[in-house]
Amino acid sequence: MRNIRMIVSYDGTKYYGFQTQPIGNTIQDIIEHGLKILTGEEISITASGRTDAGVHARGQVINFITRSPIPIERWALALNSRLPKDIAVLTADEVPLNFHSSHFAKRKTYRYSIDTNKFADVFERHYRYHYPMPLLVSAMEEALSKVVGEHDFTSFASQRSTKPTHVRTILRASLEQSKGKIDILVTGNGFLYNMVRIIVGTLLWVGEGKLDVEDFERILKAKDRSAAGPTAMSHGLTLMEVEYDF
Repeated sequence: MRNIRMIVSYDGTKYYGFQTQPIGNTIQDIIEHGLKILTGEEISITASGRTDAGVHARGQVINFITRSPIPIERWALALNSRLPKDIAVLTADEVPLNFHSSHFAKRKTYRYSIDTNKFADVFERHYRYHYPMPLLVSAMEEALSKVVGEHDFTSFASQRSTKPTHVRTILRASLEQSKGKIDILVTGNGFLYNMVRIIVGTLLWVGEGKLDVEDFERILKAKDRSAAGPTAMSHGLTLMEVEYDF
């Protein structure tokens, strides 16, 4: 038996998220189908975490157990030839049998992208949330800095979250601005359901002046989802990187 790890990139626009669902058409479904064609095996893949419908990934990590003798250097090319053009394997390596892409993950980085121009960039419409209004970017940056550190993020978690604890540690959080485009990057040891999108939705209220930095800090400490802003649209979110100790 072999445990194969892959870094996968995908455009989530037309899919119902990563994880298999009864209605089908998920990233997991497509990759597992490609693996079956390639190996003849019924393979179940494990991911570092699921992404919602419309969310993208540049560095999703998956792993799976196989009996296939395919040389490791040929896996990416062989599987890519059996995948649609909006899903691509970037790298493949062989890892110990006990490796689990979710349990062993140490850090994840997400990017949320916003287009604040009057008219949306047609070429980025699937990857940036069009929010055409002036924003107080400096206030957004200051509010964003408040999420760094260990906190209970209940205020920024979906009420559908089933995690036993909402305490997470954010290691880095930054905002980059250029020509009507804003990118919010957040790195943490783990994330809750809709956490980044709710943080962004609340930051946008700060940017509009509906909330100030003290309000944002108060919302974080409230541990109450109803205190925070809306959940930002899914298509602006991209899983950029998942980091491991090996």
